[in-house]
Amino acid sequence: MKKLRSITDKLYSLTAIVAILALWQIISMVGLVPSFMLPSPVQVVKAFVGDFSLLMMHSRITLFEAFLGLSFGIMLGFLIAFLMDRFEPIRKAFYPLLVVTQTVPTVAIAPLLVLWFGYGILPKVLLIILTTFFPIAVGLFDGFQSVDSDAVNLMRSMGASKNQIFKHIKFPASLNSFFAALKISASYSIVGAVISEWLGGFSGLGVYMTRVIKSYSYDKMFAVIFLISIISLLLMGGVQMIHKKMTPWELSPETEAKYNK
Repeated sequence: MKKLRSITDKLYSLTAIVAILALWQIISMVGLVPSFMLPSPVQVVKAFVGDFSLLMMHSRITLFEAFLGLSFGIMLGFLIAFLMDRFEPIRKAFYPLLVVTQTVPTVAIAPLLVLWFGYGILPKVLLIILTTFFPIAVGLFDGFQSVDSDAVNLMRSMGASKNQIFKHIKFPASLNSFFAALKISASYSIVGAVISEWLGGFSGLGVYMTRVIKSYSYDKMFAVIFLISIISLLLMGGVQMIHKKMTPWELSPETEAKYNK
């Protein structure tokens, strides 16, 4: 029954996507919006196929930047969450500052990073770190704080140290929150890389996008937008797969029923 419901939900989503694309194609064919402003889905697909090799080349650069920034963002987020959980003065001092940093628009920070660090890869990676570390830090910290206090007290009564409690109780309990935050950060890493490339660089999907916009090739612009969305969805799907592998103790109802037989 659950599998049937999942298939039905996917069919609803697929039907909605097909309906939107069909409506978009009709609007373009009828001419309600000029084709140079809103190219049809067919034109977008042709542009994607025509520039496929070029798009893949730019995608490799963007993915490399996103991977570096996300990796350092995860490490920074983990360190901040660990310190806030371990030391209450640090939590009281830095948690409000973390929230305040997220009120600053990413687009406003990017020009400053380019001004300070030039047009190389460093400002791009720094921007991705600033974009991705916050969900990781908050997700992990909330996971650490949501641990069952009775389990912690039991470990303490058995003489467990803070590090042992963290390793055996807090860290495993925070994995759900971590992977939920990682899905967000993974998609943010691609968006952050593209935004940073808008402001300067020699290659990457953001650079490609600025070039096609200047040449009024909006079919190619839509092609790269769809490519960015596909990459983000694939990354989120990859995070979901890793989540399932990393948390085998969280069984689905069907699997749990088999084990209980």
